[in-house]
Amino acid sequence: MSDTTPATDNEDKKKTCKRDGSPHSPSRVLHVRQIPNGVTEEEVISLGLPFGKVTNLLMLKGRSQAFLEMASEEAAVSMMNYYTPTTPHLRHQPVYIQYSHHRELKTDDLPNQARAQAALQAVDAEQSANQVTESAISADGGVHPDQGSVLRVIVENLFCPVTLETLHQIFSRFGFVVKIITFTKNNQFQALLQYADPGNAFHAKMALDGQNIYSTCCTLRVDFSRLTSLKVKYNNDKSRDFTRFDLPSGNGQPFLEPSMPPAYGTQNIIFPSYSGSVGFVPAVGFAQGAVPVVPGALGSPAVITPAPSGHMTVPAATGVPGNSVLLVSNLNPEAITPDGLFILFGVYGDVHRVKIMFKKKENALVQMADANQAQLAINYLNGQRLYGRILRATFSKHRTVQLPCEGQEGQELTKDYSNSPLHRFKKPGSKSYQNIFPPCDTLHLANIPPSVTVDYLKNLFASAGSTVKAFRFLPKDSKMALIRLACVEEALHALIELHNYDLGDNHHLRVSFSRCSM
Repeated sequence: MSDTTPATDNEDKKKTCKRDGSPHSPSRVLHVRQIPNGVTEEEVISLGLPFGKVTNLLMLKGRSQAFLEMASEEAAVSMMNYYTPTTPHLRHQPVYIQYSHHRELKTDDLPNQARAQAALQAVDAEQSANQVTESAISADGGVHPDQGSVLRVIVENLFCPVTLETLHQIFSRFGFVVKIITFTKNNQFQALLQYADPGNAFHAKMALDGQNIYSTCCTLRVDFSRLTSLKVKYNNDKSRDFTRFDLPSGNGQPFLEPSMPPAYGTQNIIFPSYSGSVGFVPAVGFAQGAVPVVPGALGSPAVITPAPSGHMTVPAATGVPGNSVLLVSNLNPEAITPDGLFILFGVYGDVHRVKIMFKKKENALVQMADANQAQLAINYLNGQRLYGRILRATFSKHRTVQLPCEGQEGQELTKDYSNSPLHRFKKPGSKSYQNIFPPCDTLHLANIPPSVTVDYLKNLFASAGSTVKAFRFLPKDSKMALIRLACVEEALHALIELHNYDLGDNHHLRVSFSRCSM
């Protein structure tokens, strides 16, 4: 079904949106189709909440359609990236989402908008209440000392199977889950779960405590653990470190994801609406066919399939499964270079080769060290704005990037980085595995010599086109600092320009994304 004008049968309501672009061009207005009868405004809004603020809604109930406006194009892109491979459901029925022709919704003069506006106001009020609650228990933007990033989860009324993967799917809606350890204690299935950010742990605890995973059973009891971090030695069905794909399984056998019996594939998982902070991170570690967790609606548990022998299961994606070569598209040919792609994608793995297409410089191939690193790069970089364009990253059909012949036209657009000293993950057990975070406006700086001052670093980033909003050296190590820029896009640009910058005294600046914003 094509994208129709968001209005009722009245012809004059076709002026309610500003149109610009093709159906497939990114837009902060999304077109939702095949909505089941009886679905409420709140349920449609809930589709967008994990990805950011929903600023407007137009329901076309006679056509079983709706238009959802997000606060930013980036939020809409994140939503599309998540729901494209995993169809969302409302009331057990699949719904379909695509970018709209329209760039903005104008509904002020339309009738029958009272319910939609009331639903939006209710969501805003709930989000504001959550922020007030957080402020009441937090000091200077932090969480209470007893409320860190590690949660203790107990599953009561365990009448259906609950696995590590089940918990990961549920809790990943609230932020990046770093580690999970499951165990049985006092005849109860329990887990310890660590987030990258304590704020994500707070939101998950507030939203999920007391909720049922399946209808009428498997009740979650969620509380903060006294532990400040988890130590995971093995990646298997009992424990997992989602930043360390190099860990052994612990039993001498190749790691295989356990299969969930098909009989449980139609059970209903119930989830509350999520109105937490913006910054939804797609789940890491799910097999193809996983059903998305839709807040405020009924869904189905992910069906986990065994991974190939000796490999961890990674999320579904288009292209060739297990491939380490990425197709990166919609690049700005005036700004991007092979070195820039090497630095950027090198945050999430060791880049071996980069090839910018000679005849279509908006596209490039990036070859990572392995498929897991390629998947991490897709998870974190697909949909990011880079040099004024929304970057697209997916698996390529190519298995390797071929080097050009000597003297071949455009050979400077292909580079081999296999032996680069700038690889972050070449050493097994490197700390880089523990510091993999999504792009944000705050950068972590390291390897700063004592002679370098705050003003020098601020001026350095300003000369690279950044607007410095905040800066501070880490109190326990003056060789490290945090710098907050005006937006995530500026942080991406600065990382590309200034990582490995020569600061003198045999020190080269190391730049990475911070765990959380300043």
